[in-house]
Amino acid sequence: MIALEQRPVSEIIGDVFEGLTKTPKSLPPRLFYDAAGSALFEEITRLPEYYLTRTEAALLQQYSGEIAKRVGANVSVIELGAGTAAKTGTILKALSQRQLRVDYHPVDISVSALEVATKSLNGSYPRVRVHPVATNYVADSEFLESVSGRKLVLYLGSSIGNFEPEEAQQLLQRMRAHMNPGDYLLLGTDLVKDPGVLLPAYNDAQGGTARFNKNILARINRELGGSFDLDLCRHVAVWNPQRSRIEMHLESTLDQTVKIKLIGLEVTFKKGERIHTENSYKYTLANVRDTLRSTGFKIESTWTDPKEWFATHLARAV
Repeated sequence: MIALEQRPVSEIIGDVFEGLTKTPKSLPPRLFYDAAGSALFEEITRLPEYYLTRTEAALLQQYSGEIAKRVGANVSVIELGAGTAAKTGTILKALSQRQLRVDYHPVDISVSALEVATKSLNGSYPRVRVHPVATNYVADSEFLESVSGRKLVLYLGSSIGNFEPEEAQQLLQRMRAHMNPGDYLLLGTDLVKDPGVLLPAYNDAQGGTARFNKNILARINRELGGSFDLDLCRHVAVWNPQRSRIEMHLESTLDQTVKIKLIGLEVTFKKGERIHTENSYKYTLANVRDTLRSTGFKIESTWTDPKEWFATHLARAV
């Protein structure tokens, strides 16, 4: 087991108080990822409607050798928002065929996910050494400098799409500031496509995404003494074509008041009122190219699946 501390409750209090006392109400998606939320997300990745994970995994499987060749030997790997690192093994395997030792630093706010990643990777790849980092990489990117030598930074799963475009650009700029020229970024982006494909991925027939979304309320109940009745909240996913994003919400099905004891807060909801919990922006290849160029990276290769649903980009820090 990894001797790491859970995310401080004080941070959760701040997120919840700020999000539920403003208009319109919202909660940051990082609150999804306690132990229960991480497990629910892993279930989502296996759903038939959720094309993102299997499409990206296939791209990594197909092109990992080429990625390793282009990056070159003697690199350390840092994965932001690693989760359980389910897709990362193919990259680590390809790199370990070119160097005697691969130092892998999975970074995530979920301690339970890091424990799963470490357990699954240790022993599977004899040349790989796992160094888990439990931190919020959005707020703390300076740790990148603590990894010596050449770096390959993985940012997979289209996690960049959870940020507003300006925030995504700022995140990439902060990452670049702590990287050296010649370091590499491997970035996964979900691409714009038919809403008939997009929407089921965020509102599946088995209700997996709904359970994941509602877990943010269950977590408030568990950790902050909330009184949310999950049956009185409805999962809502919509496609916003003007902003090129999927939006996830939790909608109150009636007028109600919710108490959150640890904060001493009472929150009133009108019937139909929503809490905005997540955005997932969908990119064009031109969007990605321009964003990376403006933040100090140069794309060297882009790989897409045959349907052009997802893209993986290898970019060099310049």
